[in-house]
Amino acid sequence: MKGTDVARWALRAVVGGTMIAHGVRHARTLDGTAGWFSSIGFREPRLQAVASAVVEVGAGAALVAGAATPLAASAVVGTMGVAARTVHLPNGFFVLNEGYEFVLNLGAASVALAALGPGRFSVDRALGLDGRSSGPRRAAFAAGLGLAAAAAQLAVFWRRPAGSA
Repeated sequence: MKGTDVARWALRAVVGGTMIAHGVRHARTLDGTAGWFSSIGFREPRLQAVASAVVEVGAGAALVAGAATPLAASAVVGTMGVAARTVHLPNGFFVLNEGYEFVLNLGAASVALAALGPGRFSVDRALGLDGRSSGPRRAAFAAGLGLAAAAAQLAVFWRRPAGSA
């Protein structure tokens, strides 16, 4: 086993596990999550809460398994992009102040994982899907699709609450 295989597995486990935990929390507190989405300016807050839980658990599980890795990474990038724009950017960098530090790191780690590929111990490798495109193309796909999805979600469902920065 190579060090890069361990690094890829660890990155998949940590980013994917974090997303699963976050999505499960949203699912367990669906009414509260919907209320929170409403408070930060989302239309259809219950839909947003359900979609958030499903995407976070699904993308997280796919990353842990190393399945459809660039697509799963793009889902994390999109989720983090929405979180950054709606909540974290006005608060500066540091997570201590509700800043964007944490979401930036998860998004960047996901793009890096797309670029590296899922590694030896993955569903993608078992299916022969891990070498179909170059690392830079996989990274560009994950970043581009994720940011485009975030922009679309924000354009359709989000309006900055009155009186916010």
